[in-house]
Amino acid sequence: MGQAIPADYDGFMKSLGKQGDFKDNVLKVNIPRNDLKVTIDGIATPTPFGFGGWLALTKGDGGMDVMMGDLVLLEDEVNPVMSALLNNGLEVTAVHNHFFFESPRIFYMHVHGRGKAADLAKMVKPAVDLIGSGSPKHQSSVAGGNSNISGGEIDTAKIAKIVGHEGEQNGMVFKITVGRDDLKLKDMGAPVNARMGLNTWAAFYGSDANAEIAGDVAMLSGEITPVLKALRSNGLNVVAIHNHMTTNEPAIYFLHYWGTGPTEKLANGFKAALNELGKPVHVH
Repeated sequence: MGQAIPADYDGFMKSLGKQGDFKDNVLKVNIPRNDLKVTIDGIATPTPFGFGGWLALTKGDGGMDVMMGDLVLLEDEVNPVMSALLNNGLEVTAVHNHFFFESPRIFYMHVHGRGKAADLAKMVKPAVDLIGSGSPKHQSSVAGGNSNISGGEIDTAKIAKIVGHEGEQNGMVFKITVGRDDLKLKDMGAPVNARMGLNTWAAFYGSDANAEIAGDVAMLSGEITPVLKALRSNGLNVVAIHNHMTTNEPAIYFLHYWGTGPTEKLANGFKAALNELGKPVHVH
């Protein structure tokens, strides 16, 4: 059960015309790109696999709310959305890819702001309203998937057992999210928990014999190289390394990966990366 949504957060959702949920003291509003038909290396891939943008709000210092989010954009939406955010007093802390060989090409923009919920809604609405209304001139001409990976039965209990964490089913996508509560991160007085974006995750789509995995690993600087080695030695592709937040101590880095194969192989690769997190690291 989610907690009762505070009135100001309910107003935030109504202002944006979007749905969300409230738990762990965080309002998370979903901005999925259901308007896009995406293929990744020829695999027709559903929205929950990784094309769901979001905004999250939680209480910070002095009665102010801290807002973080990740907007999923086509190439010709990136700069208009960025201008709309910056012109309305919000910060853009990252722009990057999550995939290779996807069509149409998709970028992810991290948003950061601080203020009253009602003001943050007004500040972010012009940018949100631009999403999905761009010109179609750069839309890809690639039609449909030509891969032998398609939605099927996945033994999710087996994946959860290998990884050591439970997951959630969303349509044909199975997703495991693991927080980094060990890092005790705060931003302007607000705890930055898994729902605010401080998490490591893996999404699985396909069948046990032939599936794809994608996800994000949240790391300290000393964990980057061990995690890279773990992913690469298990045949998973690293597609991006970057920051989401620009002012935090300690600095947190995020790494996006993607791969294909039997679910057991993919789950073991994700588990190998997880095993490198939270170890004592030598700081140089």
